[in-house]
Amino acid sequence: MVTTGFKNILQILIILIFNNFLAQQGAQNLAGNKIVNDTIPKSDTIVLKKEQLESVVNTKADNIRNDIPKKMTYLNKKAQVTYQDMIIDADYISIDWDKSLIFARGELDSLGRVKVPAVATQAGKKYEYDEFTYNIKSGQAIAFNARTEESEGVIVAEKTKKYNDSVFFMRRGKYTTDEYFIKKKDTVADYYLLAPNIKLIKGKDKSQVITGPIQLYIENVPTPLVLPFAILPFSDKRSAGILIPSFGEREDVGFFLNSLGYYQPIGEHFDLKILADIYTKGSWNLRPEMNYKKNYKFSGNFSADIGTTVRGIKGLSDYSKTGTYRIAWRHQQDTKANPFLNFSASVDVVSNKFYNNTVNNNYAFNQNNLNAQQNSSLSIVKRFLTLPVTITGTSSYSQNFSTGLADLKLPVLNVAINQFYLFTPKTGIRQGLLENITINTGLNFNNFVQTTEDELFKKEMWDKMQTGLRNNIAIGTNTTLAKYFTFSLSANIDNALTTKTLTKFYNPIENKVEDVFNKKIAGYSSFSTSASLQTVLYGMLNFKKDSPIQAIRHMMTPQIGFNYSPDFSAPEFGYYKNYFNDRGEMTPYSIFDGGIIGTPNSGLVQALSIAINNNIEMKVKSKNDSIGTKKIKIFEALNFNTNYNFAAEKYKWSMFTFNGQTTIFEKLNLNTSLVLEPYKILFVPGDDVGIRTEEFGNFSIQGFNAQLSYPLSSELFGKKEKVELAKKYNTKGEIRNENYYFDEDNYSRFQQPWTLNVNAQYSYTKSLTRFGTQMASVGLDATIKLSPYWNVNGNLYYDVITKEIANTRLGFSRDQRSFTINFNWIPYGQYKVYDFFIGIKANILRDALKYKDRSFTQPNAPF
Repeated sequence: MVTTGFKNILQILIILIFNNFLAQQGAQNLAGNKIVNDTIPKSDTIVLKKEQLESVVNTKADNIRNDIPKKMTYLNKKAQVTYQDMIIDADYISIDWDKSLIFARGELDSLGRVKVPAVATQAGKKYEYDEFTYNIKSGQAIAFNARTEESEGVIVAEKTKKYNDSVFFMRRGKYTTDEYFIKKKDTVADYYLLAPNIKLIKGKDKSQVITGPIQLYIENVPTPLVLPFAILPFSDKRSAGILIPSFGEREDVGFFLNSLGYYQPIGEHFDLKILADIYTKGSWNLRPEMNYKKNYKFSGNFSADIGTTVRGIKGLSDYSKTGTYRIAWRHQQDTKANPFLNFSASVDVVSNKFYNNTVNNNYAFNQNNLNAQQNSSLSIVKRFLTLPVTITGTSSYSQNFSTGLADLKLPVLNVAINQFYLFTPKTGIRQGLLENITINTGLNFNNFVQTTEDELFKKEMWDKMQTGLRNNIAIGTNTTLAKYFTFSLSANIDNALTTKTLTKFYNPIENKVEDVFNKKIAGYSSFSTSASLQTVLYGMLNFKKDSPIQAIRHMMTPQIGFNYSPDFSAPEFGYYKNYFNDRGEMTPYSIFDGGIIGTPNSGLVQALSIAINNNIEMKVKSKNDSIGTKKIKIFEALNFNTNYNFAAEKYKWSMFTFNGQTTIFEKLNLNTSLVLEPYKILFVPGDDVGIRTEEFGNFSIQGFNAQLSYPLSSELFGKKEKVELAKKYNTKGEIRNENYYFDEDNYSRFQQPWTLNVNAQYSYTKSLTRFGTQMASVGLDATIKLSPYWNVNGNLYYDVITKEIANTRLGFSRDQRSFTINFNWIPYGQYKVYDFFIGIKANILRDALKYKDRSFTQPNAPF
């Protein structure tokens, strides 16, 4: 018994020692960590295990079954699962609670094919699938035959894997912007882009699709348009993209790809396009273009054409290689930017034979190759708030392709004083000649040179540069006499200075008259005055009330005037000199001829001017007009004018000039002019150049010009049929045929609007020649819609004199609902070329796969 007690005491001592040891170790550890807590906590905290799901899963369906042992839930018919922002609607849904997987499937038909897809909606975005597996915990998903709408288009992929809310991977995805396919009006898209692999990246403000190789299909038919990759941005902002080219053939340079390139926006105010034209026979052309705009400030663009045109076969006589260039700049200042200072630019400089050698076919289709002249200019205008002065500075460059010469003005400064009245009216209303006196004046400083492309900005050009300064003062006044007559007086004073004068002489060695410009400051002053009297006369011829013609009104404006100018060719002025021509005759000339300040008048002028202007209108009955009549213009203008110079030694009468303008049948526009020579012209046998005599009265035609244009259209020959078609035919076309109506025999009925503009021109110029020269041409411009989706347009110009086709073009356009097909053909003329192009209409692909020039005025490109 003692032994047992001892054993119990020993066990108690061992436990106490061991506890004391543990207590010391714990105190040491707490002291080492500098944490001392000798208080007893009032309560203990129990940490619960985190739930597997972050939200409640709500389900509903017509039929719900739970398999508790397998931890499964089955939903049939009108099934729906809601979890956080994800809503899944399907015909059948199963939930594996153990694996946190949701499987959804669309409604099947009798053959086991999905006829109604399953729909998943997340954050307001709808996705459609045949089958869909979704992991509730990770948010990842796998779907088959998924349909995803992005921006203006839709993506349909055989298999789609969702990694998270921002990244989707797709296999064999098709992208289309076909509106009918998107709205499910049609089961087949009229076109789509097919890629074996697609990555869709969704962002808060924008999304984009990145693909590997991608191919264009049209009506399920593959096209040769294949790209190694594509980036399709889904954003309201401008985005970079490849510029799809047109292709075709041109007779002289071979097959081509035209306007292949890349578009790149730069910041908010700039964008850049780089285009290329490539030909199989070695020709090429590079075209960079940059647009810029700042709202309420300015807008403009830079562009250039740099290329080489290769014709013929190297080594043969017809081989040629020509370099071409074109530099253009357009700048326009917004009127709101600064009303007192405006700058504008219209620069378009080309190599001398650019339009005859360029491989950019756009110039041929736009008929720029017919240009005979090219003009460029820079302008800055300064106005003042308190001063009646306008200062204008300009520079210009004008190229003449026929002569190869160019006119350069660098710079021109013009200071204009706004018109002002010399006297203040006494009663507030200006009356009489004195109170109506107005004065216009200004100062013009000009630098001018005529040069060639090779001499541009070289020493030879600067040596030929002319500088001129000119001041003009114009004084005018008018008043009314006897109520019906307007009397006018005017006077002009010109003062001019120049740095170069002309000397003419006959060179017998080369048998020609030579011009030599001398570096010498010289000037002149000239004066002229005129007086005129005019009135307006009216004549009316009325017909019976039952007559289709109610009245004819004739308005005639006769005017007579007198012009006076001194003879500034008199020796005392020193403005004119003489030289002996090849026949030894003394010939006068002005030392200012060929200059930039003009020349003073040669010969005394005391001339009577006669002018008669006519306007003739007719009033006819009209059932369509509310007042029962309408006006028809017989002659909008029928004018005549001539002069008689009392001071002239011979040829006192000037040419008799007639011109008229009329509109026949309210559509046929006719403009004519006629110039008659009042003196007889004699021709020596064998000589084609005549001699003008002083025998007055033998009138001969010296010039005649007529221009006719007749715009025709389907509206002229019948009323609009759209409403009539709807009333006459009750059956309207369905998908793809909405613009058609069908009769009882199921034949389609539709509108075929057309336009036809007929242009004709004839000109005859004789002067002192025996036969004169003639020019005559007929032009046709036409468009017709063969059907609501087929459009044909073209033009034809025929030279009646040479009996040759001068220029022609034929174009076809097919509207394929989501895209257009264009074909242009020039079968005659210098450029024989055809061009074929396919362009997608959707704005989203105009950025990524552009086919039109981007305009900053589009709403998708705000600044």
